[in-house]
Amino acid sequence: MVSYPFDWVDAFTTQTFGGNGCVVVHDAANISVEDRLALVRETSLAECAYLIGSEIADFGVRYYLADKEIPMAGHPTVATVASLLERGLVSLENGKASFTLEIGAGVMPITVDATGAHAVITMTQAKPVFGPTFDPVQIADIYGLSGDDIIGLPQSVSTGTPFCITILKDKAALRSAQMDYQKLEAFRASSGVTRADLMEPFLVTLGGETAQGDVFSRLLLAPPSLPEDPFTGSATGCMAAYLWHHGLIENPQFVAEQGHWLGRPGRADVRVIGPRDDISGVAVGGSAKIVMQGELRL
Repeated sequence: MVSYPFDWVDAFTTQTFGGNGCVVVHDAANISVEDRLALVRETSLAECAYLIGSEIADFGVRYYLADKEIPMAGHPTVATVASLLERGLVSLENGKASFTLEIGAGVMPITVDATGAHAVITMTQAKPVFGPTFDPVQIADIYGLSGDDIIGLPQSVSTGTPFCITILKDKAALRSAQMDYQKLEAFRASSGVTRADLMEPFLVTLGGETAQGDVFSRLLLAPPSLPEDPFTGSATGCMAAYLWHHGLIENPQFVAEQGHWLGRPGRADVRVIGPRDDISGVAVGGSAKIVMQGELRL
């Protein structure tokens, strides 16, 4: 039996049981893919992170859903860095640090600012790739909505993991959305995409759930994942690029909120880098709380 140290971390929050949880396993290079997937299912979390080392970055990590590896994920990135900080593996100078993290999608720059009450961990997501647009009526039908509930055209956007960014007209539409899994699969089949090509649509409304927020979002998930993701950092980066590129926000720096209706409020500080027609990246930052520590025994 081999033991692997782990931290259970709530990301994009300053409170325990807020934001989105992730188990971060250290020294995990020898853990099989089957066991990595099994741990995700065992925890009932959206994802788990496995630190495996890197030859091209300061640290290397891989992220897994319940059924597959995911090349880029936001809340596991924040959770991973929080775990590295907790275990003294990142050196702070005057409360700050900069380093690189190799993920499945490539090397990601990371900064830490621990000069305030809560450390803020910021990832700079890659230059967004804008993919095809989709029929609003078809996307709306997946959720029991009408095409009139959607602003503009839903579009595939990727900063490492592709999401169908879908802007809803108000929170009433966002709250009433319920996913029909069969219609989701029919949409993917008719569009010629798989789950690897395009994650579930990311539903967004302008206006936060609190006075501090500027946007509020939901990500409903298909089995075998949990029904809804409390906070989705990768999709938040894609959404920010979409909003800025299409002129739906006036300021490229804003606060994104998610998870409040699940009782797990989360917040990210977002900054789109570059002009609307030539975005070079998206900085997404948040805090985290260590909830549990222990050993995974396999």
